[in-house]
Formats: sequence, structure tokens, C-alpha cells
Amino acid sequence: PYTTLFRSSQPASAPLEAMTESVIFDNIMLATDSYKVSHWKQYPPGTEYVYSYFESRGGKFSEICFFGLQYMLKRYLEGVVVTKEKIDAAEKIIDAHMGLGEMKHFNREGWEYILKQHGGKLPIKIKAAPEGMAVPVKNVLMTVVNTDPKCYWLTNYLETLLVQVWYPMTVCTQSREQKKIIIEYLEKTGCGTGFLDVMY
Repeated sequence: PYTTLFRSSQPASAPLEAMTESVIFDNIMLATDSYKVSHWKQYPPGTEYVYSYFESRGGKFSEICFFGLQYMLKRYLEGVVVTKEKIDAAEKIIDAHMGLGEMKHFNREGWEYILKQHGGKLPIKIKAAPEGMAVPVKNVLMTVVNTDPKCYWLTNYLETLLVQVWYPMTVCTQSREQKKIIIEYLEKTGCGTGFLDVMY
């Protein structure tokens, strides 16, 4: 769902139909599950930090090859990602999608706080295993925590985007396991393995 990147923008007063793709498809506030947009109202009073982790709970293989996070960070989370235009667009879309009713779903104040206090950069800290590292399943692959106590709601808001690393991790893990099988049979049949560096 996160396709091309366009850098033009429209005035905040622009109707939903007139908004450019940049404020919609390149908008961190819209890159989450629908149910997450109101979670900011559901945390216990006094919450300041939310520390979350990501792991492989198991599966066909005993190890997972961690890969793809650097792309996600550089493409979606690095630098200024919150702007007034994107806040306005996200509010219109979320209000239209969720309905206004009695409950206010969109956390406009929270996103404006990030824009004003952090210049539109996300106050989060992500620690992770090195790219390409084989990690036994049921171990932490990355952790995420907010660095500003007023942004406790941000940590898990980003989960939808961050868990997309499952796709490159799955491809990488499958490729690694296939390479291990190829090597095993090349060695059993007395063949060299040097050309694998070219094949993979």
C-alpha cells in the first residue's frame, strides 16, 4: 500500500479529492491499522514509555535471517515525516473512515506536538539485530521505545509499518535455507561451492 513518493503538497484547505499522493501515500499517520488510531486514548493515565519488541515465534526453520529493517527506516521513518499538510490530510481521511460520532479517533494534538517539539521527526529509538544475521527463533529481533514521554502512544502506532519486515525476512530466510541444501549436495557429490557466491 506504500507505493510511489511524490514531494508536492496541497494547501490544508484542499478537499480530500484534491490532495496529492504525497500527503496520503507517504503519510506515517495513515500507515497503521484502523484500530490503532484511537489507542492513544486507551493507555492508562500516567503512561510515559512503551517498550515493544519483535520476534519470530517459530516456524519451519530454527533460525530466521533478519533483513529489511534498514530499508523501512530510511524509506518511511528517517528525517522529517510529520508535516502540517500530512496532519490535515490524515485527520480528514481518518474522520471519514472511522466516523466522528462521540469519540475523537485522530490524535491531532499528539502529531502536532511531534511537529512542533521535534520538527516533524519521530521521537523513537529502535534497536535491532544486524541486517543479514541469522537469529534462533523465539529471540528478540528489534525493540522500539518512544524517547519523549508525551509520545508513549507512538511506539505501537508504528507496529503496522515495522512488521512489514516479515516479507524480506521470509525471502532472505528461505534463500539461506535453499543455499544450505545446495551446498550440502554439492559437497556430497564432490563439486566445488565457489560459484555459489555468484549464484546468490
